[in-house]
Amino acid sequence: MLAGQLALITAALFVGAAFYINFAEQPARLLLDDRALLAQWKPSYARGFTMQSSLAIVSGASGLVAWWLTQDLRWIAGAIFILANWPYTIFGIMPTNHKLNAIAGEQAGAASRQLIEAWGGLHAVRTILGSIATLIYWWAMN
Repeated sequence: MLAGQLALITAALFVGAAFYINFAEQPARLLLDDRALLAQWKPSYARGFTMQSSLAIVSGASGLVAWWLTQDLRWIAGAIFILANWPYTIFGIMPTNHKLNAIAGEQAGAASRQLIEAWGGLHAVRTILGSIATLIYWWAMN
């Protein structure tokens, strides 16, 4: 079923991107000095937000279509987990993002570094939510 395949593929792409951020990009950026760290985080976050939000929407919508077509509740469960990234991002991560984006590059220091370190932990939840959705979708496909 095409809708289910699209839900699974886009959820897996979401997880791949989220995993890369947590296990490659974030540790590498933390090796930078405070000003470079903040300067790297800002455009990286903006681009990542666009990519991951689109993947979550496509995956969630496809999962809902797959549920509608099959009435298999696993599809709606997967859609709920992948779409949960939206409210989690808005209410759980955005306050930190707004604080970081408000810091001018020349004001970067220990406080901005601590916020970016905390942001990494917050972002890990997105990886977990996407992983659960992907596993549920995979289960529904089999």
